[in-house]
Parts: sequence; C-alpha cells; structure tokens
Amino acid sequence: MTNAINRAKYIAMDKRAQILLKTLVEHYISDGQPIGSRTLLQHSGLDVSAATIRNVMSDLEQLGFIASPHTSAGRIPTQKGYRLFVDSLLTVQPLETQAIQQLKSGLSSPNPTELIASAADMLSQLTQFAGLVMIPKRKRVAFKHLEFLPLSETRILVIIVTSDGNVQNRILMAEKKYSQSELTQASNYFNANFSGQTFEEVQQKLHIELQQMQSDMNRLMAAALEASSKAVDSNKDGVVIAGERNLLQVDELSTNVSSLRKLFEIFERRTSLMQLLDNSQRAEGIQIFIGGESGYLPLDECSMITAPYEADGQVVGTLGVIGPTRMAYERVIPIVDVTAKLLSNALSNN
Repeated sequence: MTNAINRAKYIAMDKRAQILLKTLVEHYISDGQPIGSRTLLQHSGLDVSAATIRNVMSDLEQLGFIASPHTSAGRIPTQKGYRLFVDSLLTVQPLETQAIQQLKSGLSSPNPTELIASAADMLSQLTQFAGLVMIPKRKRVAFKHLEFLPLSETRILVIIVTSDGNVQNRILMAEKKYSQSELTQASNYFNANFSGQTFEEVQQKLHIELQQMQSDMNRLMAAALEASSKAVDSNKDGVVIAGERNLLQVDELSTNVSSLRKLFEIFERRTSLMQLLDNSQRAEGIQIFIGGESGYLPLDECSMITAPYEADGQVVGTLGVIGPTRMAYERVIPIVDVTAKLLSNALSNN
C-alpha cells in the first residue's frame, strides 16, 4: 500500500508523466479516439524512446489515470485522469472577445428574471451543452396591497403588490358570486390588517381570524392567500435549464440510451441539480465535477462546471454547464466564469 502511494506521488510529480498524460487527454478531447504511444511520441515534444513512452503509459494505467478500451492498443483518460488534468495540468484559454461581447449583449435586460433565463441560454449557445442557472432564493417579502376585481360571476382577479414593488395577477375560481361591495370589503380587510407583514406571518394570523368570519368570505380569503403565496414563490423549480437537447448530439451519450434516460430524468426532477448547485454556492470560484464524483450526477460520461454569482456583493445563486467528460475544459471554464461575473454585474446594476 505504501509503495503504491509513493509511486502515485512520483507519477504525479514526474514532469515526463505529466506531459504525456496532458498530451493524451488533450488529443482524446479533440478527436475522441484512443491514443497510442506513437501519437504521444509525435506530439508530446519529449526526446525519449518509444519504449520509454510505453513504460510510462503502463505506469499511468496501473495507477488508474488512463485505461485501454476493449482490445484497442491506445489509451483513454479515466475519471481519475481527467481530475488530475483539470486540477494540475490544464491551461485555461482566455475567452474570445466575440464571445464576451455576445455575453454582454445577451445579459443586458433590466429584468432579473429575464437575465437568469438569458444566462442559461448564453451558456448553452457558447458551449453547445446544457446551461443551467439556479434561481436566487427570494428574500422574505412583505405583502403591501391586495385588490379583488370581478371578471365574471365566479371568476375573480386578484392583484397582489409586494413590498419590493413586484406586481402579480392571479385568477380565482369562486364557488359563488361575490358582489363588488363584498370584494371591496375583503380587500380592505386584507390591506388594513396585514399590510407590511410577510406572507408567512399573514398565513399564521389569518388562519385564526378566519374562524370568526362568515364562511363564504372565509373561503375567498383562504383562496386569496394561497394565490398570493404562489405569486411570490412562482419559481418553484428553482433552476432554469437551457439546451438539454444539445447533449443528444454528444457521441458518448447519444449511443447510450440508458445514460440519456438517466440524464433527462435528472433534468426533469431537478432535485439533484438543485442540491448540487446549492452546495456549489457555498464554495468559492469555479467548481468542476467529473463523472459521478459529485454524488448527484450518476453518469461517468458527464461533467459539470459551476460558478457562484452575486447581487450587490452577496452570493445569490450558482450557474453552470453540464456536458460530456470529454469536453474542452480550457474553453468551457472561462465561459462559465465570465458569465457568472457578467450576470453578477447586471443584477447588481438593476
């Protein structure tokens, strides 16, 4: 065991092994084909013999950094190999000026909701993978004003205004016809007794007070409170995803129906993505999850790159990209990083 650890340290520190692993990963990311010793000899820049190349490759394979697929004479990187590559060997490329301008143009809306959706779209467009943005958790918002307006005999429009200036409209289907005076009475009651309180506080107090009111008005108030709560917390999924279908074009995924099914189940449920993004929010800077090492993405063929974003100096969410493990990390990482910074600036300036 001790010998294996020492040998692993030697390989990790040995410059020649690092160069060969870096060359192998870069070529595999580029063309998707197993890499043989002859190719490595040609492109590594090392002045060594083919036998030396084969010996180092054998060491790397025994240590789990590379593997031989099927009967091929070439090798491909393993999850462990990708991890060493992105942690120690990767040379990140600066983002192209054209891509930066595209991001700035796409993240120019004054509406925070549109900014979140645009960021997911931009991530997807620039990487051709799936882009996702965690929706900021709304602060505890106070109720400011509510108004009931009759639309028909049983349809009532509820206009809800919150303390942060947000206005939401919801339609209630009433069990009976309410007169204008009854609706005005209900509006006045709400506004006089609950203005300035959070919806959680309103819900607790109203539950007790409604027991003392007429049964018909009771049902109307309860329906209004439910509609108000949904209006404030309308983003129940918590994450915006764009470009999932791009992953259908990835060879490693498109040929594995089982993997695709698992991946799209994750997109559909979103719970695992939310947990992963929430955990990433607590970390600083870029986070890279390769294969199943996150514990949330069960696919060895996928990697996820995330970065937190801010509003007014406070971290409010996380954004990222899901793609194949065989992705151009040196390009995707700056796309995620720059998008997070530009989204932070846009949200802070609104």
